[in-house]
Amino acid sequence: MVSKALTVSFQGIEPLKVTVEVHFSAGLPSFKIVGLPDKAVTESGERVRAALHSLGAILPGKRVTVNLSPADVVKEGAHFDLPIAMALLGALNMVPAQELSNYVFMGELGLDGRLIPTSGILPASMAATQWSLGFVCPEEQGAEALWSGNPSILAASSLVALMNHFSGDTVIAPPEPKPRPAPTSPLDLKDVRGQDTAKRALEIAAAGGHNFLMIGPPGSGKSMLASRMVGILPPMTASEILEVSTIYSVAGLIKDGTLMSIRPFRSPHHSASMPALIGGGTKALPGDVSLAHNGVLFLDELPEFSKQALEALRQPLETGEVSISRVNGHVTYPARFQLIAAMNPCRCGYAGMPGLQCSKAPRCAEEYQNKISGPLYDRIDLCVSVPPVLPTDLLKKPEGESSSQVAARVQAAMERAAERYKDLKIYKNAQASGSLLEKICPLSPAAAALLEKSIETLGLSARSYHRVLRVARTIADLAQSEQIKDEYILEALSFRHHRKVS
Repeated sequence: MVSKALTVSFQGIEPLKVTVEVHFSAGLPSFKIVGLPDKAVTESGERVRAALHSLGAILPGKRVTVNLSPADVVKEGAHFDLPIAMALLGALNMVPAQELSNYVFMGELGLDGRLIPTSGILPASMAATQWSLGFVCPEEQGAEALWSGNPSILAASSLVALMNHFSGDTVIAPPEPKPRPAPTSPLDLKDVRGQDTAKRALEIAAAGGHNFLMIGPPGSGKSMLASRMVGILPPMTASEILEVSTIYSVAGLIKDGTLMSIRPFRSPHHSASMPALIGGGTKALPGDVSLAHNGVLFLDELPEFSKQALEALRQPLETGEVSISRVNGHVTYPARFQLIAAMNPCRCGYAGMPGLQCSKAPRCAEEYQNKISGPLYDRIDLCVSVPPVLPTDLLKKPEGESSSQVAARVQAAMERAAERYKDLKIYKNAQASGSLLEKICPLSPAAAALLEKSIETLGLSARSYHRVLRVARTIADLAQSEQIKDEYILEALSFRHHRKVS
C-alpha cells in the first residue's frame, strides 16, 4: 500500500504541487527519502521519527521509502516535515488515508510533534485555493494563510491535534483573521529644508517611475530625500499588496500574519554581495531588488557597490524581473522597483568645493564617477546635483510643501499616465520607448525647435533623446498638459547626467 500527502515546492514564488508517497516493503529496516531532496529535507527523516515516537507511533521494522514527486525537481525547506509525517500516519492507519488527498500540508516539526512556522505559507495557501484543496499549516501562521481566501484552513499546533481532527475526536477551530495594520506615517518631505531642485526631481521621478541619481557631498540631504520617496507615492493597490506579501512570505519575512501595508523601501549597505542584492545563495532566496518590488530600492554610495552587483542590476531595471541560474534550473522573481541612487562627487566627497577638495581633484571625481558603467547610467533618467545646505539656510528657509501636497500631484499625474497606457503592457512613462514614446509626446513648435537644436549642440544620442522625452512627458503630466512645451524640454535637459566633473 502507498499512502500519499500533498505539499508544494517553490520555483521562485510559484508553488509546484508535490506528492509525498510513503511505501513499506520487506528488507532491512531503513528510512530513505528520494526525489532530489536537499539537506533540510533529507534530515526530515530524523525529525519525523522523533515526532512520531513522541506520539507513541513506532515505525515498523521494514524498509520505508518516501518519494517526493515529481522526482526531477529539487525539494528544499523544512516544510516537508509535516506532509511526510501525515503520509506515514496514513500508512500506519492512524489517520484516514483518503482524507489526506483533500489538503496541502506545510510545516516544520519539532521533536515533540509540535508544528513550527515555515516560509511560503501565503503563496502555498493561494495555490491550494486554485487547486480546490484545503490547507494545513502551523497555528501561528493561520492568519497569514487566511489572506488567500481559502475556505478550508486548518491551523494546528501539533501532530496530535491533526490526528484527533482527522479521526473525528476533536475539531480544530478555524484561525482568527488579523486586520491589516494601519500604515505608519511616512517621513515628511517638509522636513527637508532647501534643496528645491532635488525635491522637484524627486517629484518627477515619483510621477513617472523614473530612476533617479543624486550627486552631492556628505550631509547634503541625499538620504533624507530618498527616504521620503515612499511618502509621495500612491498607496499600493490590492493586487500590489498581494504581490509584495507573496515575495516576503517566500523570504520568511511575514510577521504576525499581516500583509505588507506600505510600499517597500530597501536600502542595502554598499558591502552587500551580489546574491544579497539580486537574489540567490544556496536556496535561491529573493534579494533586495525583489524585496523592493512595487517600491523603492535606495543605493547609497553607488560607486562603492561591487561592479558585479551593479552590472547585475541592468536586467531587472530593463525587464522588471530577475532570473537566477542554478545547476538544476532557473528561478525567476519579480523585481519591478524604482531605483534611487546617491553618491559623493568623488571618494573624499568634496570635489568642486574650494578648501575642502583633495589634491587629486578634478581627476579623482572623474575616476570615481566612471566606476559606474555607461549602460547603467543609461537606465537612469534623472540626475541632480545636491549642494550642501548651510546652517544659516536651515534657520532662514521656511518649511516646504508636505508629502501629502506633493503626493496629490503625483497621484494626478500617474492617473493621467495610467489612462494613456490602459490598453498597453506598460503603466508608467519611464517604460515608454521608441515609436510609442514619440506618439505620446506631441511637441509644440517651440519645443520641437529647442529639442532639434539640443540634439545638435549637446550631441544627444538616440537613447539620451528618448530619455529627455520621457522626463518631459512626466513634467507635462504634472502640469496636466497633453502637449510638450519648450519649458518642459528645458527642465528635462537640466536633469541630464554629465559624467565628467571639472
